[in-house]
Amino acid sequence: MSGAGVPVRGAGIPVNGAGIPVRGAVLARIPSEQYSDYRYEAIFRAYKWDPQVEDHNTVAEHVVLLDKQTAGRLEHWAEQLSAETMAMEQAMAGRTDLVKKLGFPSKIKKAIPKIDNYSREKHIRLMRFDFHPTTEGWSVSEVNSDVPGGLAEASVLPRIAQQYFPRHEPRGHVAHSLLEAFQKRTQPGARIAFVHATSYADDRQVMQFLGDYFEQNGYRSLYAAPDHLVWKEDRAMSLIQGKEGPVGGIVRFYPLEWLPNLSRGTDWSGYYRTQTPSCNHPIAIFAQSKRLPLIWDELGIKLPAWKSLLPETRAPEIRIPGSGDPGDDWIYKPALGRVGEGISIREALTPKEYRQIQRDVRRHPKDWVMQKRFQSKPVAGEDGESFHLCVGVFTVDGKAAGFYGRISSYPRIDARAKDIPLLVEKEDRTNE
Repeated sequence: MSGAGVPVRGAGIPVNGAGIPVRGAVLARIPSEQYSDYRYEAIFRAYKWDPQVEDHNTVAEHVVLLDKQTAGRLEHWAEQLSAETMAMEQAMAGRTDLVKKLGFPSKIKKAIPKIDNYSREKHIRLMRFDFHPTTEGWSVSEVNSDVPGGLAEASVLPRIAQQYFPRHEPRGHVAHSLLEAFQKRTQPGARIAFVHATSYADDRQVMQFLGDYFEQNGYRSLYAAPDHLVWKEDRAMSLIQGKEGPVGGIVRFYPLEWLPNLSRGTDWSGYYRTQTPSCNHPIAIFAQSKRLPLIWDELGIKLPAWKSLLPETRAPEIRIPGSGDPGDDWIYKPALGRVGEGISIREALTPKEYRQIQRDVRRHPKDWVMQKRFQSKPVAGEDGESFHLCVGVFTVDGKAAGFYGRISSYPRIDARAKDIPLLVEKEDRTNE
């Protein structure tokens, strides 16, 4: 199957087909008379400055309550997936023959050889793995490898919701895990550049959250656009007026495929060769491509967790015998898609949107993947309501660092999905 796809449900760890059903995740409603206060706290403490998309409220009225076994299993899988992902990144070094199969823009492909000086010990690796409860068990849909969002929602929102559910507690704190990772690699009081698209409030609120947290713990924060940094002997330097000079670390929340669109003369390739401790270093681009599974068999490494948890993935140009309309049993995903955009789940799209995806795939098949569709299993609450759930599990340098939940009324988690905190049942200490 080399180059064509990946096996379905490989052996190695006990998952869906091996008989582990979805359980241990339930919805609980925040008391209605207290929801307004909760939403207010989410806006101001969890940096949800604009808690709506169009007319849709994106702050859920519920929380997800996990039992300890489910939480531990998801964390364990995320750590396995993280280790395998980092092994793939190392295996990709110098493999220009494989890079061309991942659907990258030509300018990105030209910059990738500069990654050859990458050192895992020098840089911070942040990922988010998205798990979904399905009719066959838990499945993973993707890794948000490059600039994963939901940092404040995973760090602060559960701590706000905890007051309503005293038998449960938050698990992990992504910002703190990132802080500890930078403390290992930078000097106390160093200046950290939080790089983002400065004209977007959604991006700024993510960086403001991290910047405030880092300042509370002794660092200095520099809020910068990607072209505010230049490179001297592969070290980052700030060009911002009044704030010129060396930068001790970089947190980048600006997608790598956007960098080539910066103004002519910007040395954006410096991000690829920098020796300044970075989160994330551009080596993250490999796993950001949804086409990476198409070359798994050519990497020469074992990937039991990925091959067990990810649905079968194929190149769109390869016909699947007996599949009929690919939208019925298979879905299309853009190679560098984000926030659920462009995924061909028919009931989540208008007929016009669905037809447009089909046309785009026919015209540019190497910019897409085809993936076996799993049947999302809605999670129900005591009030009779149910929603489709995505549980994002963050890892920092390979260790689980927190949960980020989103729910949707239809089986696609996109920009309209609601952010929902996840809480884990407390240890039973009655016998202590």
